[in-house]
Amino acid sequence: MKEIERIRCGNSNCFLIKQNNRAILVDTSRTKYRDKILESCRQVDVKLIVLTHGHVDHIQNAAYLSKALGAPIAMHKADCELIKNNMLEPMFADKVMGKLVLALSLESFKHDIVEAFEPTLFLNEGDSLENYGIEASVIALPGHTRGSIGLKVWEADLIVGDALMNLFYPTVSMLYGDKQIMLASATKITEQGEATIHFGHGKSVANKQWVKN
Repeated sequence: MKEIERIRCGNSNCFLIKQNNRAILVDTSRTKYRDKILESCRQVDVKLIVLTHGHVDHIQNAAYLSKALGAPIAMHKADCELIKNNMLEPMFADKVMGKLVLALSLESFKHDIVEAFEPTLFLNEGDSLENYGIEASVIALPGHTRGSIGLKVWEADLIVGDALMNLFYPTVSMLYGDKQIMLASATKITEQGEATIHFGHGKSVANKQWVKN
């Protein structure tokens, strides 16, 4: 059995990558969704929790789920400082909808509490996750945050966190720390070829050209 299960948590997503009754949980959403996520995770043997980046809407349940499942937490080292304070890395937006999302996000960054945790594993470009029972590798996708990452799964699926978004329509991330690096990461996703894109926010779609020349 091979499956990527999308766990909808309001306007954000977590994903269970399942293979032969083993699984990796990607992102952990917000506190109010922890029971829903845990119920899905209880159906399989979760070997690892991967965080695509350090923003609160992706990490708020990390400590809780790690303890409940006995699964270590992995992320890119560059985003570790965001665990304690999401405001440490400035965020920007260009368009009207992006600025609205940014304003709402900054309120969350300022006030939402994240239970402290220490990642067990730091992930980098090209790292394989086969030791955890899943045919997947890490793809570095900085720009939204310095340490944003994604996963290439079975050569046919890409979990991209917030490097791309589908909140209102599929697009490059509406929020960024560095716009040019974000656009380069979006181009990198396009270069992965035919694949299904799984967003941190919104429904999955087919890969395409994300940055117009």
